[in-house]
Amino acid sequence: MLFNSYIFVFVFFPICLFGYYGLLRGGKPAAASVFLTAMSLWFYGYFNLSYLLIMVCSIAGNYLFHRLLSGKSLGLSRGGRGDASGHGEGKTAAESGAALRRAVMVLAVALNLGVLFAFKYFDFFLDTVNGVFGTDFILRGMLLPLGISFFTFQQISFIVDTYRGEVADCSLSEYALFVSFFPQLIAGPIVNHGEMLPQFRAFGKKRADWERIAGGLALFVLGLSKKVLLADTFGAGVDYGYGNLAVLGRADAALVILFYALQLYFDFSGYCDMAVGIGRMLGIEIPVNFNSPYKAVNIVDFWKRWHITLNRFFTKYVYIPLGGNRKGQGRMYLNLLLVFFLSGLWHGAGFHFIVWGMLHGVLYVLTRFWQRRMRTKDDGRVTNAARDKNGAPERCKDMTAQTGSGMSGFGRRIGHKFMTVLSQIATFLYVSVAWVYFRAESIAQANTLLRTVWQGEVKKLSLDLAECLQPDEFWYVIKVLRLDNLSFSRYILMFLLLAAGLYFSMVGRNAQERVARLKYGPVSAVALVVLAVWCVLSFSGVSTFLYFNF
Repeated sequence: MLFNSYIFVFVFFPICLFGYYGLLRGGKPAAASVFLTAMSLWFYGYFNLSYLLIMVCSIAGNYLFHRLLSGKSLGLSRGGRGDASGHGEGKTAAESGAALRRAVMVLAVALNLGVLFAFKYFDFFLDTVNGVFGTDFILRGMLLPLGISFFTFQQISFIVDTYRGEVADCSLSEYALFVSFFPQLIAGPIVNHGEMLPQFRAFGKKRADWERIAGGLALFVLGLSKKVLLADTFGAGVDYGYGNLAVLGRADAALVILFYALQLYFDFSGYCDMAVGIGRMLGIEIPVNFNSPYKAVNIVDFWKRWHITLNRFFTKYVYIPLGGNRKGQGRMYLNLLLVFFLSGLWHGAGFHFIVWGMLHGVLYVLTRFWQRRMRTKDDGRVTNAARDKNGAPERCKDMTAQTGSGMSGFGRRIGHKFMTVLSQIATFLYVSVAWVYFRAESIAQANTLLRTVWQGEVKKLSLDLAECLQPDEFWYVIKVLRLDNLSFSRYILMFLLLAAGLYFSMVGRNAQERVARLKYGPVSAVALVVLAVWCVLSFSGVSTFLYFNF
């Protein structure tokens, strides 16, 4: 079931909202938890009942491992438990218990990754073997269960945290809701137990908070607008461009690259906004997964803003266990490259995803290297400045103070602002070029599009490409203003939408910031209603979220 669908907006969520708060009002928090779980299973099963069976089996199997690791079924606590008569025997029992727990944890993680491999990577593996060794293994062509990458990683984190002793006792109903909670089930964020279980256990204290519900509704509408009105509009141009690479000119190819960067931004951020908004309407705070990444001034900053919870997962469960930055700079950079390799592979079963991940990884390592180098230089300057200050005569100090004042200080601020904007634009362009490998069906297709930008024919912008970005409601305004007879009329909307997309993604406040500053009144209410109605009327032409494919 899609957030941007009639059944969700008019049937599913009203039932969910009123049923949930009705049970809480009746003093039945346990029933409210079970009700949310049942609604979440309906939400997921609506796509495909076989998907639901896979997820239910995954929940049951992982909960069993949780019970084993927590000592409830295995008979061993985290440190081991024994009734030995001697010190040596007790130590042996503890060591045996620890080894058994570790074996159970490794088995659980391996099984989760095995299921993910079977559904997502097995055909990619066979295709690679066929290409390298000239074999003819038949590909299975299995459909990828929606959200399997997300709920698999979420359960792996739960299992590992249980092994580490970080998870308190968890009931089956709590665990089932933790995994299946529908706002973040299909495309994240990848939440952890510490963020969600305490909120589930506080259901008995929750009541309808109308101000919070209003804020959640506003955030949902803004996220829906991003998806329906912007992402899908840019997506039409992207689909045309990738489907007609042979006829694109240089400018057309460059626009297609920009269109996809904006489509993915508004698609993913729109989903994240809707997920957080739905959670708030239910009185549950979902962690922020997206924080204006196109405002980043370098690639390190970008990954603090884009898919925040995935970055957190790889840091905690891959980067740090590999040694992080504790084993020297060379090992640190190697660990970072491995994380980005896995990040690319996690996003999709294809070499073009790996290339995308490594493009980010190489620049990330270079940026970290440069930052460490500049930090070392700055530390040296501070030391030298302190030494000079202690030995400088008073006249020198006065001259230094005068030099740092007046127009020179203003000039430094202007220079700093200019460099910040330049860094932001450079980072955006690099990320946009890397997205080509993320969107393309193969490395060859991505290379073709990039080659067109640099070596393609210089010709007039494609009218067919411009036609893809002509929403009927906007074109009607063009006609009312009598601009439709102009020779360039078909390009007006395309460039207006491009300018709006760049402004909202790189300059303006994001949806979370806008809702935080929103003053509820007639004007804001009318604006939100207009946006909501506009989105609903556009539902017939919308598509699924891009991250559903991962």
